[in-house]
Amino acid sequence: MIRLKTAGEIEAIAEAGAIIGRLHEQFPAMIRDGVTTLELDAFAEEFIRSHPGAVPAFKGQYGFPKNICISVNEEVVHGIPRPARTLRDGDIVSIDVGVLLDGWYADAARTFPVGEITPEAQRLLDVTEAAMYEGIRMAKAGNRLGDIGAAVQRTAESAGFGVVRDLVGHGIGRQMHEDPQVPNFGRPGQGLRLRTGLVICIEPMITAGSPEVLTLDDRWTVVTQDGGLSAHFEHTVAVLADGPRILTAA
Repeated sequence: MIRLKTAGEIEAIAEAGAIIGRLHEQFPAMIRDGVTTLELDAFAEEFIRSHPGAVPAFKGQYGFPKNICISVNEEVVHGIPRPARTLRDGDIVSIDVGVLLDGWYADAARTFPVGEITPEAQRLLDVTEAAMYEGIRMAKAGNRLGDIGAAVQRTAESAGFGVVRDLVGHGIGRQMHEDPQVPNFGRPGQGLRLRTGLVICIEPMITAGSPEVLTLDDRWTVVTQDGGLSAHFEHTVAVLADGPRILTAA
């Protein structure tokens, strides 16, 4: 069931989202050759909990063991931070963060370069971020979910990249995952009509090669089947009468 949010509820989600936005601004100074994903996870937990009432939303969600998801190179999403997972120059690393504050969830992800990366890897990051913003641009009352997915798909595929179809965006609010699902592909004019008060996560997961994925034996980490790079960008977005509002900006 889809539950539209009031103006006050959207503000509450935005308060949780602002913590994520500020946290994502901290990561570039920390992401470097030799840092472990567990160190980044510990920093994220401390940062989130430094805000009164805020807790990492992912820890324990469906049994997830850590505070944030950190996915490196061919890892698409849901990478588990580990002491033995060390970043190296040339890697790309996606950091997905959820925050729960006063009963409201927010969720956002960014993919960062580690040191100097290849031009093709940088282009993957640029196109994935652009695809997210093209999707957000279509999150207007009166449009349809297919307009969002089509904008993401067109941006990614016109650049020669693949769109993961096994994983999608989602509604969010009192629960981390609410209706509706928000695919990163589709046809303009198709699907659910967007209404004022809808809050959704728009999150392209784009690959440099094949968009086919598989899940590792840890039952969490999703990777590209062909071992190609993958990037992930996400914002929590509210559909308002005057257009979309990003709720996870700093």
